[in-house]
Amino acid sequence: MRTTTLLLFVLSFTILNAQLPKDLDEVAPFSEGLAAIKKGNQWAFINDLGAIVIDFRDDIHWNKNPQSNVNDIRSVGYPMFSDGLCIVEKFVDDIAIYGFIDTEGKLVIEHQFLNVRPFENGFTTGIVFEKVFRGYNEFKFKIFEYKFHEVVMDTSGNIVEFLERRYNIQMKKSRYHLPPIASRLLNDKLIAVKAAENWELRKVNF
Repeated sequence: MRTTTLLLFVLSFTILNAQLPKDLDEVAPFSEGLAAIKKGNQWAFINDLGAIVIDFRDDIHWNKNPQSNVNDIRSVGYPMFSDGLCIVEKFVDDIAIYGFIDTEGKLVIEHQFLNVRPFENGFTTGIVFEKVFRGYNEFKFKIFEYKFHEVVMDTSGNIVEFLERRYNIQMKKSRYHLPPIASRLLNDKLIAVKAAENWELRKVNF
């Protein structure tokens, strides 16, 4: 009986460990019950038992050399969930555009940010853009107009506050520079917005 019990234990232990991911390049800390693991250029997420709950994919955002002196897309050193959301990216005309997935790996906030922060306490700030078709020129080429706004967004993808209209963002890769976020949520009542070289406080109603 003891031999049979021991054999079953060994078999169970072997099977469980055989299912754990192997040959990983990176293993990130746990956040909200999930941890990111990297293999090659792809990331996946595991639960606290080591089972993969979001399979390997190449659109998870991270930075090989994160910048700790900023608080935006450049500071993300490894994928993580915050308020149940994780940043993903895609490239449009060679420019990175960011959205968010949920803990099931579903895209729940469309790719619309040029720069954004991870969610915190139910909100984030970032710069969204809109590409509007305006017609054709004399050579039959399509004409588009871009509009940019710095906004506050909630975890449902609703823009709850338009902060500033942004200008002079060039949407050509050769001229594009990541636009900095010029606002900072202080709490659920106040937000700091940078105008020129100075900051101003504004009341918000979320």
